[in-house]
Amino acid sequence: MPEQPLWAPWRIDYVLHKKRSSGCILCELAATPPQEEGLVLGHAAGSYVVLNRYPYAPGHLMVVPSTHHGDLATLPVPIAEACSRLLQVAVGVVSDVLGTDGLNVGLNLGSAAGAGIPGHLHWHVVPRWEGDNNFMPVVGDQRVVSEQLSGTWRRLVGPFAEALEVAGLAPGTNGESHP
Repeated sequence: MPEQPLWAPWRIDYVLHKKRSSGCILCELAATPPQEEGLVLGHAAGSYVVLNRYPYAPGHLMVVPSTHHGDLATLPVPIAEACSRLLQVAVGVVSDVLGTDGLNVGLNLGSAAGAGIPGHLHWHVVPRWEGDNNFMPVVGDQRVVSEQLSGTWRRLVGPFAEALEVAGLAPGTNGESHP
């Protein structure tokens, strides 16, 4: 079979994206209020949630400690607990809003394990649906993401705000301030 081109013009942003020589994008996003441009969905005490700019599936997001820390073994317990609580909220919101059949949740610890930002821990939440993994990754070495990030952000930002409020994790709860 002759090779067929697969046009994925949105991938050029990733290919041409300059790698940072200094600074941490996750630290910068910790100070960003929920907004579509930064893909930040919400903040809680000690952590925040943001859509992955280069998703494996629609709704692929990350739960991130608000402070720069790269070692899970020495992550202070209060920060680990804050991330765990926000991870629970994230799983609930993604499942409810996107109607998932399942989720992959995990950490990539270190560059060898696939961590794109090894110096700043972050938990991945990847929505999954029955039959979502087709022939494209095998035959075309391409993943198909069926929704624009902006559309996913708009669908999730309101439910995240509500869920954080209900869980008592919204900024302003217990004296925290918004970044």
